[in-house]
Amino acid sequence: MPNAHATRPIKRSSPQPTQRIVQAITEAIAERRLMPGTKLTEAKLCEIFDVSRTLVRQALNQLSRDHLVTLEPARGAFVAKPTTEEAQQVFAVRTMLETMIVRALCKSITPAQIKLLKAHLAAETRSIVNNDIAERTRLLGEFHAVLASIHGNLVLSEILSDLLLRSSLIALMYQSSQSAEESHAEHELLVKALEDGNTALATRLMKQHLHHVERNLKLETQTTDLKAVLSQSLSDLAR
Repeated sequence: MPNAHATRPIKRSSPQPTQRIVQAITEAIAERRLMPGTKLTEAKLCEIFDVSRTLVRQALNQLSRDHLVTLEPARGAFVAKPTTEEAQQVFAVRTMLETMIVRALCKSITPAQIKLLKAHLAAETRSIVNNDIAERTRLLGEFHAVLASIHGNLVLSEILSDLLLRSSLIALMYQSSQSAEESHAEHELLVKALEDGNTALATRLMKQHLHHVERNLKLETQTTDLKAVLSQSLSDLAR
């Protein structure tokens, strides 16, 4: 049954030292405090968490399996830098999963769950009015995790939680001047469609919303080919 009180994505919490490291780094990435490409030095992590290199390496290996960290031979560990292809694939999968979620919710959502979503929307509004960039970024992303949580499928919620973390990395690398107000307005329309039980509209709104988020990322493939870069510049000058 859907859980009306779940408000956050599922987290793999554990008192074990390895999981403490994984959770801390994961949260730092989700909250945009760790930038893509940041080097994660083993010695520094040992000092910060007061653990052995063995435990740090276990944590980094797990983060690598979760696609949040890249391990490079002879160079060390780095916060992952998703490619444009990965970004497009992440949004393609999110679109499939999240349209499925809203389609199911239109048939089963309760007044208590609508109230929960409206409370989240109110928090989004406050963060936008207060120009609290960190808080509004967290809340706008967490809206999607709340939908997955109230849907009630724990496996699906966990998968989407992982995709949202990867989306945080993508946004750090490629986000342009995306309008927070636009995303919030789209969330409001989506909640209204869910409240009305309008499956076709809710599905269409979710697809449009994720398309708008992706559109506001600069996903043009970047090149380090000097000839290609300068040829384009020369072409522009010749006009």
